[in-house]
Amino acid sequence: MEWMAAVWFGLLVLFLWMEASTVTMISTWFALGALAAMIASFCGGELWLQIVLFFVVSTVFLLSLRPLAKKFFTPKIVKTNVDSVIGSRGKVLEEIDNITAKGRVKLGGMEWSARSTGGENIAADTLVTVDKVEGVKVFVTPVK
Repeated sequence: MEWMAAVWFGLLVLFLWMEASTVTMISTWFALGALAAMIASFCGGELWLQIVLFFVVSTVFLLSLRPLAKKFFTPKIVKTNVDSVIGSRGKVLEEIDNITAKGRVKLGGMEWSARSTGGENIAADTLVTVDKVEGVKVFVTPVK
């Protein structure tokens, strides 16, 4: 059954090539299953044993190691600059009035032009939460 070893080797190469071209961390585990089946074939194992080994090894590695590998290889998205402002709380420095386009808030040591998300006026010294950012303006709502 040396031809089966060649088939398993071909599958091993195919799965590794697929992983290299997609980096989805799925084909790797099937490549390990094909490797186990190829070793069984070299040792004279029956075809049914090779197939069972392929599926068992692939499944065990897929279910046990993929979440761990995904955790370490998935890039962590860090909020930067403007994204970190959304959801933060600040204090109104100058009354916010959307009609006259006035209003300033202090957020983390920086002053921003501000508008009310709901359109209502917000008095000075009110604690607010940032809902969104458009350009250099933050849109806020009072904290309840």
